[in-house]
Amino acid sequence: MTSDVYSPLSDALKQYADLLLDARKTGHCLQQIPASSTPQNTEEAYAIQDRVAHALMSSFGSIQGWKVGAPTPDSEPFCAPLHQKTIFSGDTKLPVDFCRLYGVEAEIAYVFGSSLPMRSKPWTEEDIRKSIVSVHAAIEIFDTRFCTPGSQSGLVHLADQGNHGALIYGAPLDDWQRLVPVDERVRLTLNGKTLIDHTGGNSAGDPMRLLVWLANHAAKRGFPIQTGTIVTTGSMTGTEFVSAGTIAEVQIGPLTPVTVTLP
Repeated sequence: MTSDVYSPLSDALKQYADLLLDARKTGHCLQQIPASSTPQNTEEAYAIQDRVAHALMSSFGSIQGWKVGAPTPDSEPFCAPLHQKTIFSGDTKLPVDFCRLYGVEAEIAYVFGSSLPMRSKPWTEEDIRKSIVSVHAAIEIFDTRFCTPGSQSGLVHLADQGNHGALIYGAPLDDWQRLVPVDERVRLTLNGKTLIDHTGGNSAGDPMRLLVWLANHAAKRGFPIQTGTIVTTGSMTGTEFVSAGTIAEVQIGPLTPVTVTLP
């Protein structure tokens, strides 16, 4: 079931959604979009996301994950739904031409063991903690349908599924409560050489606030968190753009390291 919370889209905003879909289909990047097609607020950006998400289901599968983040510990989070075929478990070699750009980010991802559908009472932190079954080290691949990363407004890129390309997650840590995200050591290694080694690093701070916000937001969107949904909670390293052939490894605290080979 889908929600009409962010619809209907104007013809101009539909045009942007269709440009994004065409860019995915043809592999041709966008230089710019018409000013009239630019989302003016998060509601319009999410409405474009929804239109794209529904259109991609036939080729990319159902929504089985989310990305969520925030620029500061107190700011409004932002998010985008992730399709099944963009999510990979364990050490992975991405398919050829799966992404146009390879922006590597180290993240922490959570898997939910129960559904969190729309209800009259908002989901609380206690509810979220009871629903989470495991936590994982993850690598998100930043990609964009635009020729140049960061060339558009934040809302324009948010509408482009938040620049999502792929998510690769490692083995589970079941006693996830012992993880303290803001205090964990994070290492990003490229081709065997450590590029980043620091503590914490997520601009949003503790991701639990993000997960609570997302549970309520996703339900309103008509894509509620389901049993097995994976949620990745923002970069702890920034985005490192790398070339094809790179092997990236992420290690975060006690979590099992995860690697991706970029074809």
